[in-house]
Amino acid sequence: MLRQFLHLPRNDLLRDRIYRRLWTSILISSFGAQITLLALPLTAAVLLHATPSQMGILTMMETLPFVLLSLPSGVWLDRVKKLPIYIWGEVAISLAVFSVPVAWYFNMVNMPLLYVVGFVIGAVNTTAGSAAQIVLTQIVPRERLVEAHAKNALATSGAEIGGPAAAGMLVKLLSAPLALCADALLLLSSAAILRGIRVDEVRKPAQDAHFWRDLKEGVQFVFREPLLLSLAAAVGLWELCYNAALVVQILFATRVLGFSEQAVGFSYMGIGLGSIFASFVGHRVSQRIGPGPCMILGMIICGIGWSALAVAPVGPLGDFAFILMLICYSIGGVFIFINFLALRQSVTPEPMLGRMTSTMRWLIVLPAGPGALLGGWMGEHISLRSALAFAGITVLAGAFFAWRHKRIRELRKLPEIRQQHTD
Repeated sequence: MLRQFLHLPRNDLLRDRIYRRLWTSILISSFGAQITLLALPLTAAVLLHATPSQMGILTMMETLPFVLLSLPSGVWLDRVKKLPIYIWGEVAISLAVFSVPVAWYFNMVNMPLLYVVGFVIGAVNTTAGSAAQIVLTQIVPRERLVEAHAKNALATSGAEIGGPAAAGMLVKLLSAPLALCADALLLLSSAAILRGIRVDEVRKPAQDAHFWRDLKEGVQFVFREPLLLSLAAAVGLWELCYNAALVVQILFATRVLGFSEQAVGFSYMGIGLGSIFASFVGHRVSQRIGPGPCMILGMIICGIGWSALAVAPVGPLGDFAFILMLICYSIGGVFIFINFLALRQSVTPEPMLGRMTSTMRWLIVLPAGPGALLGGWMGEHISLRSALAFAGITVLAGAFFAWRHKRIRELRKLPEIRQQHTD
C-alpha cells in the first residue's frame, strides 16, 4: 500500500491528507459492513430458518426508514453540520449490530429483533449516509466528484475482497451472531478516524427558516430538474430489481446450490473483484462514453448476471453462475452509482445539497421495499429462480427504455449548476 501511494500521480486525490483520512474510514467501515451483509441474513436463514417472505420483510425493514425519514432529514441536514452526524451514525450502527450477539448469548435472538436492527441500520443510513455524501462535496472539488466516487468505490471494493471471506470464516468459527461483533468494533474505529477530519462548515440558518416550507423547496427543486427525475426513475427501477434479487440470493445459494456459510463468504469475494475492476475502469469508461451511457451499461451488466443465475443448473455451472452474478452486480452497481452520485451533486447548489440528497434517496428507495416483498413472495410461492428472473428481465427492460431517453443517453459530461437554482 505504501509503495502504491508513493507512485500516485502528483494530483491524485489520495495525496490529500483530509480525503485520505475519509477514504481510510470508508475502507474500514465497508469491511465491517461486509460482515453484517452476510452475518445478519445468515443468522435469519440458517439459525432462525427464515422463510423467503421473512427475508423479504428483513430487507424491507432496512429500506423503510428511507421512505419515512429521508425528506425531513434533508431539511434537518441543511441546517446542521454534517460531519458530526456522519460520526455518530457509525457509532449508532455499531451499537445496533452488537445487540444481536448479546441477544444470542442470552438465547433471545429472533426475527423481530433482526427486524428492529435492520430498521435502525436503515434509519441511520438515511441520515448519516446522506451526511456522508455531503461531507465528500465539502472535501473534494465538484469537478473531481466522479473520480472521488470511483476511489470511494475502490475502498469498498477492497473491503469486498477480504470482507466476505473473513465473514465466512468468522461465521464458521464463532457463529453468525458473534461475527457481528467484528463489525461493531470496525465501525467504532471508523468513527475515531472521522473525528480527526476538519471541515470548515459554518451553518447560519435563515431567520425565516420554516421546516415544511424548506422541505417543500427541496422536493420542488428535484421535481423541477428534469435530469434529477430521469436519474431517479432509472436508479429507482434498479433498486426494485436489486432488492427482489437480494432477498433470495443467499437462500438460493444455501438451499438450491447447497453452499455452506463459508462457501457463501468466499463466493461473495466476487463482489470485491468486480468492484475493484469497475473502480479502476469506471472513471475512464464514464469519460469515454459519458456518465449517462455508463449508467445504462451498468444496468445491462446487472441484468445479465441475475438472468444467468435464474436459468443456471445445479452443479459446477450453477456455482459459477452464482459467482458471476455477484461480479456482474458489483461492476454494474459501481458503473451506475459513481455517475449517479456525481451527476446529481453537479447540478445542485450547496445550500440545497442536503434536501436534494434526501429527496433523491427517498425517490430511488421507494421501490426497494416493494421489490423486497415481491422477491420474497415470488421466492416462497413460485420459486427462488422466478425472483431472479424477474430482477434480470425487468432491469434489462429498464436499460432499454433509459437508452431511448435522450436526457440520459446523450449525457456525455457532468452538467453545471443552472443559475436559476442559485437565486
